[in-house]
Amino acid sequence: MILEVAILEVIPGQEADFECSFAEAQKIISSMPGYISHELKRCIEKRSRYILLVNWEKIEDHTVGFRGSSQYQEWKALLHHYYDPFPDVEHYEEIGA
Repeated sequence: MILEVAILEVIPGQEADFECSFAEAQKIISSMPGYISHELKRCIEKRSRYILLVNWEKIEDHTVGFRGSSQYQEWKALLHHYYDPFPDVEHYEEIGA
């Protein structure tokens, strides 16, 4: 399993609109092949900062499958105009203890 981590800096004052748009956009991502689960959390100290955590079966499900899909274009249209700056996205894997 791969964990996608994105810190989302939403333009101040647009948090409520972002959250409404995300409610629609999460239907898109959750329908993608390889998707397992996701969480969106809002920062307490910086109210316009969010963290998006998405679990994928493998990295290519996100980087190739989702990002290369027509559904990703819908995702972008719903969400990308809220970010400043545009988020860095990183992927993490579990390690053996």
